[in-house]
Amino acid sequence: MSLHVLTRHIPIEEAYDVVVAGGGPAGAAAAVSAARQGARTLLIESTGCLGGMGTSGLVTAFDPMANGKEAMVGGFMREVVEELYERKFLGPQVTPAYWLQKFLTWTPFNAEGYKLVLDEKMTAAGVEVRFFTRLIDAEVHAGERRVQGVVIHNIEGYSFIAAKAFIDCTGDAVLADLCGCDCWEAGRDTPRIMPATLPSLFAGVDWEKYREYTKREGHEQFSGIIRKGIADGIFIQPDPFLVGISQIGPSVAYLNGGHLFNLNALRCTELSRNVMLGRRIAQDYLAFYRKYIPGCEKMEHVTTASLIGVRESRRIKGEYVLNIDDYLARREFPDQIGIFNKFVDIHPYDTSEEEYQRFLKEKDQQLRLNEGEYFGLPYGILVPRGWQNLWVAGRCVSSDVRVHGSIRVQPACSMMGQAAGTAAAQSIRLKQSACALDTAELVTTLRAQKALLPQKELSSKMTRVPVG
Repeated sequence: MSLHVLTRHIPIEEAYDVVVAGGGPAGAAAAVSAARQGARTLLIESTGCLGGMGTSGLVTAFDPMANGKEAMVGGFMREVVEELYERKFLGPQVTPAYWLQKFLTWTPFNAEGYKLVLDEKMTAAGVEVRFFTRLIDAEVHAGERRVQGVVIHNIEGYSFIAAKAFIDCTGDAVLADLCGCDCWEAGRDTPRIMPATLPSLFAGVDWEKYREYTKREGHEQFSGIIRKGIADGIFIQPDPFLVGISQIGPSVAYLNGGHLFNLNALRCTELSRNVMLGRRIAQDYLAFYRKYIPGCEKMEHVTTASLIGVRESRRIKGEYVLNIDDYLARREFPDQIGIFNKFVDIHPYDTSEEEYQRFLKEKDQQLRLNEGEYFGLPYGILVPRGWQNLWVAGRCVSSDVRVHGSIRVQPACSMMGQAAGTAAAQSIRLKQSACALDTAELVTTLRAQKALLPQKELSSKMTRVPVG
């Protein structure tokens, strides 16, 4: 490939304390948390709203936030959820038990309400937000593993921004990769890529009729019906996996359905081709629900998401790599910055019957925790190995593929973002590097922010991957 050398003289802006790249659940929590700790914070976001997959991606249901006996999620995430509830931005069927107690229960919400609440949180905390802005490069001191500044681009052109601390919440580890951090890439370092999805919103659902049907027939009945739809030629893609629809309004439904298989989300051509395919698949689901599912006869397709629901792309190699053995052992850590309970959620990798049966078998192998149980998220998964002033939060943190299938979701991402933002502010205040942070101090501060961190023992040093 031939190369073109691009040379530009670009303006240098006034420096910030913290720059957060990406305004999804992790980035929003990181920015607010850093700002509330007194750090002058800039949040850059490529779209026109915050919330990431919950808004632009139309994944309008928060994954389980309790374990059947007690809440797993506190802090900024619970603050947002409770405000959404008070302002009637959650599904009409939702009660506080959804996030305080219930097991394997999703919490549907109104995307526009979520956008509004996050906007207000940013303003109240004093976060400067720049929408329609992309991170395109970084300047680093490679020897010290320290980020000096980033190059951004928006309608005003290029500019360079220096800061004391940087948090990568892009989902694809874009900043970490630009800085030269060691990363895993799906498809390159793994044999397969977890499929993506293009979610949709639908209207015109008779929920009373729909619930009567599902209560009478049971969820397992959907497996047979989706196969009938495939046999009848409803679907362009014969995918036997069906997530189902969730109620987010009096007649509005959210569907996270229709896999986009083998999508390399780090390739623009593949993103472009697959978003077109996703829009086509959405029409198939509309036809399926209208024809086969009571209560959906008058269903209308409102819109597909403007972001693809990517489940796996790039993850950092951190100071700690959370793994499936940690998950199955229900391991806690002295430096854990969150606890979680969600099952290992790895969707089928293709449409074959063999792969679908593999998926069902793995589901039955109890790669899930029981009621009342949880596992810890250690601080080290947020820090690229050896880096001084760079954190990562969200679905690109340091874990193996299987645990990634549990923690890549919005509530866990928000908890990780809150921890990263708080750690960045602590790093500046106490002159501590990311890779040598006093984690006992961090956990104490997070607890003061109402994070749920039940570990009995604390340590000033993070848990690290054993050497050798």
